[in-house]
Amino acid sequence: MRGDFKEPARPRPDLVIGQEELFAGAREQLSGGGSVLVHGPAGIGKSTVLRALVAEYTESARTVLRCSATESESHLPFLALADLLGLVADEVSERLPGPQRTALESALTGRGESTLQRDGLALRLAVLSAFRALAARGPVLIVADDLQWLDPASAELLGFAARRLGGMPVRMLCAVRTETEPQGQQHDRYLRASPPDTLAVRLSPLSRAHVAELLGRRGYTGLSRSIVRDIHRTSGGNPLFALELGRALAESPTPPSPGEPLPVPTSLSALVLNRLEMLSLEARRTLLVASAGARPTVALLHAAGRENAEAETASAAALGLLATEREAPVIRFAHPLVSAALYAEASPQERRAAHAALSTAASDPIERARHLALAATGTDPGVAARLGEAAAVARDRGAPSIAAGLGLLAARHTPPDTVPGPDERRLQAAEDALTAGETDLARDIARQVLTRATAPADRVRAWMIVIDAAGQAMAEVDAVFPQALADAGEDPRLLAVVRYQLAWRALLVEGEMSKAREEAACAAGLAARAGDRPTELLALAFQAQMETLMGHPGAPGTIQRAMREPQDPRVACDHNGAGAARVRWLIMGDQLAEARTTLTALLREVRRRGMVESEVHFLRALAETELRSGHCGRALDLARESLRLARDTGIGEAATAMLTSLAEAAGGDVDRALTLAQEAVDRAEEDGDLMYLSRALGALGHAQLVAGDAPATVQSLRRVRELEEGLGVVDPARGRWHGDLAEALVRIGEQAEAQDVIDETRHRALRLGRESVLAVLDRVEALVRAARGEQVAAIRQLTAAQDRLGKLGYGLEEARAAYALAGLRTLTPGPTSYEEATRLFRRCRALPWLRQVEVAAAALPAPALLASGDLDGLASATLDSLAATERQVASLVMEGATNREIAARLFISVKTVEATLTRVYRKLGIRSRVDIVRLAVGHRPG
Repeated sequence: MRGDFKEPARPRPDLVIGQEELFAGAREQLSGGGSVLVHGPAGIGKSTVLRALVAEYTESARTVLRCSATESESHLPFLALADLLGLVADEVSERLPGPQRTALESALTGRGESTLQRDGLALRLAVLSAFRALAARGPVLIVADDLQWLDPASAELLGFAARRLGGMPVRMLCAVRTETEPQGQQHDRYLRASPPDTLAVRLSPLSRAHVAELLGRRGYTGLSRSIVRDIHRTSGGNPLFALELGRALAESPTPPSPGEPLPVPTSLSALVLNRLEMLSLEARRTLLVASAGARPTVALLHAAGRENAEAETASAAALGLLATEREAPVIRFAHPLVSAALYAEASPQERRAAHAALSTAASDPIERARHLALAATGTDPGVAARLGEAAAVARDRGAPSIAAGLGLLAARHTPPDTVPGPDERRLQAAEDALTAGETDLARDIARQVLTRATAPADRVRAWMIVIDAAGQAMAEVDAVFPQALADAGEDPRLLAVVRYQLAWRALLVEGEMSKAREEAACAAGLAARAGDRPTELLALAFQAQMETLMGHPGAPGTIQRAMREPQDPRVACDHNGAGAARVRWLIMGDQLAEARTTLTALLREVRRRGMVESEVHFLRALAETELRSGHCGRALDLARESLRLARDTGIGEAATAMLTSLAEAAGGDVDRALTLAQEAVDRAEEDGDLMYLSRALGALGHAQLVAGDAPATVQSLRRVRELEEGLGVVDPARGRWHGDLAEALVRIGEQAEAQDVIDETRHRALRLGRESVLAVLDRVEALVRAARGEQVAAIRQLTAAQDRLGKLGYGLEEARAAYALAGLRTLTPGPTSYEEATRLFRRCRALPWLRQVEVAAAALPAPALLASGDLDGLASATLDSLAATERQVASLVMEGATNREIAARLFISVKTVEATLTRVYRKLGIRSRVDIVRLAVGHRPG
C-alpha cells in the first residue's frame, strides 16, 4: 500500500534546477538501498528535491510513509508518528506483542495518555517492529520533511528505529532546515538519528544562470539580464527568495532604474523586519549605513558618525542579522536579503543621510563619488563632473560595470546645456555596459537616447550600440541600418562605423563573404580619411579575417596593415582587433605554440580591462588551440569556463556551445557534446547566422562521428560542405570537418564520395600550405584504400600520417591515426595491439576516444580479450547478448562497484550507467544488481 502519500505518476527530476549533481548522488544512494538526508537553509529547495526523488522511487516501494511537520504543531506529541503509521497501524498491529500494540495504539490515538517516560521501551520496540513488519512484505520508503519541526517524541522514536533497521529494505528520505555555512555541522544530530551510512546532501545557492532558468520556467520571462543579475545578488541564489523577487518585479508597474534597489516584497521583508524591530533606533540607523556601503567595516561606520558601531553591530549579530566572523574586518549581512530589505524600507531622506555620511567617510574616490550622487537631488554640474571622473577611474581599473552605473548617475545630475551633455554621458555608460557584457542594459540606454537625441553623432553612436548589443542575432536589428545611414549622411567618420557594421551584416545575415570584405575595406578607407584610427583598425582586422577564410593572397598584407602603428590600446586587445585576426591566422597555419602565447597575453589584458565579450572569445580561442594541440583536459576546462561566462552574460552562446561541444567530444561526455552541438545549430538557425551555422553543424557532425553514428555525421557534414561553398569559405583549416566527412563516408560504404572530398580539399590545402590538414587527409585516404583492399599501402600511408601529425604538434589527430592503424592491422596477419593508441589518447586525456579503443579491444578474438581481462568471467552465452558497454557495466557490478564508481572508471555519467543497467535488466530478464551477480557467478567455469 502507499499510506496517504500521493505523488506525480512520473518522475520529475526536471523540477530540480542547479542541483543536478547532488540530485544524481542522492538518486544513486536511494537506488542502492541507502537513505538520504537533505539539508540547507529555508527556501533553498529541499522540499522540491524530496518531491522529485519520491516521484522516482515511490513505484519501487511497496509502502510509502510520509510526515511533514510544521512549527505550530511541533508541541503535539506523537503527531509525526501518527502521520507515518496511522493508516497502516491495523495492518501491523496483529504482528506486535500485546504491550507493544497497546503502547502504539495509545500513542497514535491519544487514548491512554501514553508517554515516552512511562511506555518508552514498549513504544520504541513497537515502532521498530512496525517498520520490520512492513519491510517483510516489501520495500519501505519513509519520507520526512522539515525534521526540525518534528515533535520530540516522534523524533526520538523515529531515530531509535532508524539506527536499528540495518539489513532491512527500509529507506529514509528526509529533509531538515540548517542555517550554518556549508562547512558547519548543524545537521550532524539529525544524521546520528538516521540509518547507518545515510548520505547527507547540502543544497547550495543557485548560480545566476540557474536563477534565470528558474524564473523563466515560472513564467517571469520578460526580465532583463541586469535585473536577473540583481535578483541573483539580492536573493543570494536562494530559489524561494528569487521567485518572490521575480514576482514582485513582474507585478510592479515601473521596473527599477539601473542602480536602484529592487523592490522587496512583504513576504520576504517580513522575515527581516520582525528582527529589526528588536533593535534600537540608533542600531537600525547604523545597519542602514552599513547596507548603503560597498564593503562596510566598523572603522568606516565610525568615520560615518556611528560612534557605537561595535555594540550595535554585536546586537544585530546576536539577532542573526549579521554574520559572525572572527577577525573579519568587513561587516557581512547574514543574507543579502537582509541588507536589501533594510535599505528598501528606509525613507528617501534616511537613505540620502546614510549616503551623505559615507560620501566623506569612504576612502575610495569611486565610492565617495557614488555616495555623493545618491545623497544629492536634482542636477549639479559639480557632482556630475565628480561622477564622470570616478567612472573614468573605474574604467581604467577594469570595472566597466561600475563605470556604467556611475555614468548613469552622472547623466542624472548633468544639466542639459553642459558639455558633455546628459546623452553623451548615457552613451558612454552604454558602451561601458557593453564592455561589461551587460548587453540588455546597453541596448535600453541607447534606445532611450534615440527617443530624444537629434545630433547625428549621438544618434549614430546609439544605433551602433543597438547593433552591437544584438550580437550574432544581427538579423533582428536589420531595420536599424537604413536609419543609421540616413543619420550618418555624408560624414566619413559616421559612415565609417556604419559601413563596418554593414560588413558584419553581409557576413552574418547575407552569408556573402566577398561583400563583407568589400564593406570592410570601404569602412577602413572612410575611417582613414576621417582620422578615426580605432575604426580603421577594426575594419582592417575584419577585412583580414575575411581574406584568410577566402584563401585570398592579400590576407598577410592586410594583417600587417592592421598591426602597424599607431595602435589603439583597446582595439589592440579587442576580440575583433588585429591581434585576434593574427591569432586566427596562426591557428590555421599550424603555429599553435605562438597562438597560445599570444592568446594568453590577450586574455590577461582583456580581463584587466573587464572586457567580457573579448574574454569569452579568447577563452574559446585558447580552448581551440589546446584542443588542436591534443591537450583535451585543458581544452575542456577552458571551454566550460567560456560557456559559463557566455551563459551568464548572454554573449556568444551559440559559438561557445559549438566549441564546447568539440571539447566534450574530445575529452568529456559525448552525449553532452551532441546536446551542445544541436543547441548551437538551433541557435544559429534562429539567429539567421549562416557563418556559425556551418561551424555548429561541423561540431554536430564530429560529435555524431565520435558517438558512432556515421550516417548522421554524413548528413550534417554534407550540409556544412554546401554552406561553405555558398559562403565562399576556401580555407579547409577553418572548420577542419573534411576528414570527419571522408571517414564517415568510408564507414557507410561511399568510398568514391570520400575520395572526392579528399581530392578537393587536398587541392586547396596544398595551395594554402595547410600541413596538418594534408596529414589528416592522408589518414582518411588510407581508410579509403583499406576499404578497397589495399591494406599494405593503407598501413604505410597511415604510419607516415601519424608521424607528420606528431611532429606538427597535433596530439589528438596523431592518436586518431594510431587508432586507425591498429584497426587496419587487425585485418592483416601478425600481432595486433591497441597499446599505442591507448597511450596517445591517455596522454591527450581523450576519454571518449579511450572508450572507443576499449570497445575495439573487447571485440578482438577471445585469446587477446581474455589476456586483457575485459570479460572477467562474463563470457557465457547468455551474457554475450550484451553490447560492449553493457558488458563492461555488468562486469563492474559483479565486482561490487557502485554506479558512481562505474561512471568514474568508464568515463561516463551516472545517468548513463543507470540507463545501461536498465537495458541489461531488460535483455537478461532480471530485475536488480543482485541478479547480475547471481547470473554471472552461476555461469563461471568451474
